[in-house]
Amino acid sequence: MTDPRLLADADLVDSLVAVAEDVARRAGTLVHEGRPADLGVAATKTSAVDVVTAMDLASEELLRTALAELRPDDGVLGEEAGHQAGTSGVTWVVDPIDGTVNYLYGIPAYAVSVAAVVDERAAAAGAAPSPETWTVLAGCVHAPAQGLTYTAGRGRGAHADGRPLRLTPPPPLARSLVGTGFGYVAARRRAQARVLTEVLPRVRDIRRAGAAALDLCAVAAGRLDLYYERGLGPWDMAAASLVVAEAGGDVRGLRGRPAGTEMTVAGAPERVAELVALLEELDADSDAPA
Repeated sequence: MTDPRLLADADLVDSLVAVAEDVARRAGTLVHEGRPADLGVAATKTSAVDVVTAMDLASEELLRTALAELRPDDGVLGEEAGHQAGTSGVTWVVDPIDGTVNYLYGIPAYAVSVAAVVDERAAAAGAAPSPETWTVLAGCVHAPAQGLTYTAGRGRGAHADGRPLRLTPPPPLARSLVGTGFGYVAARRRAQARVLTEVLPRVRDIRRAGAAALDLCAVAAGRLDLYYERGLGPWDMAAASLVVAEAGGDVRGLRGRPAGTEMTVAGAPERVAELVALLEELDADSDAPA
């Protein structure tokens, strides 16, 4: 069980939201204003097309340094440098650039994502926090090139540039605009393409922006009705999943599991239930070929 004092402390949540926004904006300024004209690939991850730039590394270094100054007892889990344990019970889950390929190509759909989570089970095991067991307390998704900043605090609501977010009654699945994304390994892409061919005829249309955190926030803001994706990392979803939840949405996985790497589905609860049922029928949480 997560320490109930952390979950019930509204002042703590508000302060964590403020820290998340502060450091996300600092990193956003760095990556937006400091992007070199000759930006190239610094490294690759899961495949030759899954890239890391020097600005990803610089952004995460800035985030870790800023968080160490503001919250020195907290842990940090970052996409590029991994997990550093803390002693406070709070861990920051950071994505220095969500949508790195967009950023590499000069496409403005990218963001810095920062979230504060608690996960007593993981801490007891000396492990990094996990979407399956954590509770997200606060988050910020800052998209500097688009001039958008989403924030949320557990029990404190979700906002876009200070404007409250609340999901409206959703359209039927057949008239729902659905966002998704794809992995960078060929076998997974083949499986995701198979699922897509079955989902597409059953919905209004599909959108693929290339930044999971922004897709999730788009659900909260009403620019997408639903979103699903297999293969998200903890940093992709931590802050944005709270934005959706605090806007009245549902974020979950398949087969009764929480949202996580196997599958993340988000939207209004009744439509999420329909899409989850379809994705389960299609074995969308498997990379097996048709």
